[in-house]
Amino acid sequence: NVLVSADYSQIELRLLAHMSGDEQLIKAFNEGDDIHAITAAQILGKSVSEVTPAERRDAKAVNFGIIYGISGYGLAENLSIPQYKAKEFIANYFTMHPKVREFMDGCVKSARERGYSLTMLGRRRNLSDLNASNYMVRSSAERMAMNTPLQGSAADIIKLAMLGVEKRLASMKSKMILQIHDELIIDASADEAVKKILSYEMEHAVKLSVPLIAEATSAKNWGELK
Repeated sequence: NVLVSADYSQIELRLLAHMSGDEQLIKAFNEGDDIHAITAAQILGKSVSEVTPAERRDAKAVNFGIIYGISGYGLAENLSIPQYKAKEFIANYFTMHPKVREFMDGCVKSARERGYSLTMLGRRRNLSDLNASNYMVRSSAERMAMNTPLQGSAADIIKLAMLGVEKRLASMKSKMILQIHDELIIDASADEAVKKILSYEMEHAVKLSVPLIAEATSAKNWGELK
């Protein structure tokens, strides 16, 4: 037997594109562009070809920080840059992606009105602290309200994928043995075509306006899978 693994590529950013309806993000994912390089070019005001590896890494932190409602202070700490520069990065991002700003604000507004946040498939997360008088408690709940529709939906999607994989493997020797965040691992018989099954079920768990990508690899142990 071998281990077969697949994990979702940038699933939360793909969900952000889908749920916000941001045309630029949707176009980038549908065309297979480098989303981090594009973000770097946008917030720095240069062409994609001019973006350095370091600038791409910083933009990656911005992209994933947006999902978690990161503040200028938090981004400055992550990137070891002045706070004013971090705030500028975030402001530039939202200038280029107004629908993302609208989506994030809408997540907080609707969660405050209902008292809970919803994932794409309708799972609830209680967020009564959105009306707390303490600023720190309230701010934390606001970040959860922004993040839950994305991270929670990603968790829902991989559970759907697990159900699909389990059904496909029911009559086979290979067995699904582990799930880590957005990764699934199968203890696979070498004579069974498990890679195709795993990738297909993960990529077709739900239909979005952008593709879900999950490329499978195999190895004799977990450390060699990637």
